[in-house]
Amino acid sequence: MKHPVRRSLTLALVLLLASLGVSAPAHAASTVGDRVLYWNNALLDAYVATGGSPGPLARSGAMMHLAMYDAANASRCHSSGGFKPENCIGALYTPGIGVKAGVAPDVDAAIDHAAYNVLKSTFPALDFAPYLTAARTGEPVDATTAEGKSVGEKAAAAMITRRTGDGSQDTTPYTPGTEPGQWRPTGSGPAADPNWGKVKKFVDYGDYPWTHIKTTAADLRPQPPAGITTMPELLKSPAYTAQFKEVAELGAADSATRTPEQTQIAWFWANDLNGTYKPPGQLFTHTRIVSTQRGLDELANVQLFALVAASMADAGISAWDQKYQTPIDLWRPESAIKLADTDGNPDTAQNSSWQPLSADAAGNHFSPPFPAYVSGHATFAGAWAESMKQFFGTDAISFTGTTQDPHAVGVTRTFTSFSEAATEDARSRVYLGVHYQWDGDLGVATGRKAAGQIINNSYGPTSYSDKTPVYSSPRLATVGKEWLIKPMGATTVGHYYDGASASWYYCDDYGADNVYNQLIWSSYGCANGYDGRTHLYYVPR
Repeated sequence: MKHPVRRSLTLALVLLLASLGVSAPAHAASTVGDRVLYWNNALLDAYVATGGSPGPLARSGAMMHLAMYDAANASRCHSSGGFKPENCIGALYTPGIGVKAGVAPDVDAAIDHAAYNVLKSTFPALDFAPYLTAARTGEPVDATTAEGKSVGEKAAAAMITRRTGDGSQDTTPYTPGTEPGQWRPTGSGPAADPNWGKVKKFVDYGDYPWTHIKTTAADLRPQPPAGITTMPELLKSPAYTAQFKEVAELGAADSATRTPEQTQIAWFWANDLNGTYKPPGQLFTHTRIVSTQRGLDELANVQLFALVAASMADAGISAWDQKYQTPIDLWRPESAIKLADTDGNPDTAQNSSWQPLSADAAGNHFSPPFPAYVSGHATFAGAWAESMKQFFGTDAISFTGTTQDPHAVGVTRTFTSFSEAATEDARSRVYLGVHYQWDGDLGVATGRKAAGQIINNSYGPTSYSDKTPVYSSPRLATVGKEWLIKPMGATTVGHYYDGASASWYYCDDYGADNVYNQLIWSSYGCANGYDGRTHLYYVPR
């Protein structure tokens, strides 16, 4: 299968994973090798040093990766001393990067300075000079490296300018609700990044003349939990009752039914604590593991990490849109269980001493400080899995992943596919006691769609004579799988059904929408569940 990413870098395929830190790494040699992997490590060091919620971290990674991609691409386009589109690795994400005629910019120098300048901008409290010094030590100083530096600096400047005013600095305070079901603080801090869902997505090209369509986080907004749009109705529903009981049992700190493996899964994917590389960093690390295993070179990594970073950044924006910008700002299981006597549901049992498994390094139990629906972990994981699948042309690649969570030191887990890893990541949040299963199911679906937008919003190579490249309208990579689903009369949470009397409907590959025969239910959606089945969430008319 051809790699769509390599032939035509999708718009957001320009994000590069830059890994940075506070102190300079030790290098025995004068060269650091693959610049993408090097700056990837530096970026993750910065994540560890800075902490915070994952949305801003993913944005920084996307900015760096896009700038690195643009720097490498502009250098490749001029690798013969003049512009030749056949030498490009794709189309520029951010235009306006001039190159001196007759000089072939050094790609490594361009990548180094693009990464360094973006990281300086996005992590102003950290010193990245040691990283740049280590990267450039022993490298030749000539016209090509000087031009490479210039290209990298221009790529970084264009990216920084492009993201200025993108909404990421919005600190408008959030007032938590007090009605049953509404999210409220649980002691782990005030609402984190309540305006992140309003941040401009990376898939949106902006003001370019060939932009086909603008996008917003709301474009990927899934249905509300169980398809129910009002909180009182949701809390009384059988679907809520089932999900409440499951997490109350499996996610409790003192659960008697959670298995040792389920506990390991919970901690392996957690990485919620400051001092870890957080969820985006874990997925970047898994990207590196697969890249090394498959023997990718630097230019391939430029594209791969750009795709992954762009997809995850937009996934974070979409997840936070659903968390804060919709009527269902769902409370965490911790609040739900402790306040079950207020939810109007006689089938939910109140337990004022209940605590989630989730805990800090000192063993203090906590829930993350933002609404439950949808799961950020699951949304990032869905975007990652879809990006990896599309880049490599298959989902069926085995790899062994790692973690930095202090409760899972040295733990590794092996997966036979990217989607298997994403599904387990989503499921882990139930075992950790901080999410309901629909948070994970529809989170993965939303993330996959975020990656799908990035992958399919692509245009052809640019040239001096082609000022308006062909731009394909956003579409799903694969649509139209026919599934048999149980018609009206099923339970609120149903499964696909292949009985003789079943009706035909269509569910797209990304799982968040049922796209045919819209009048059967007032709201519904499908999602691939942790148990290998495809779940249908809907409200019968």
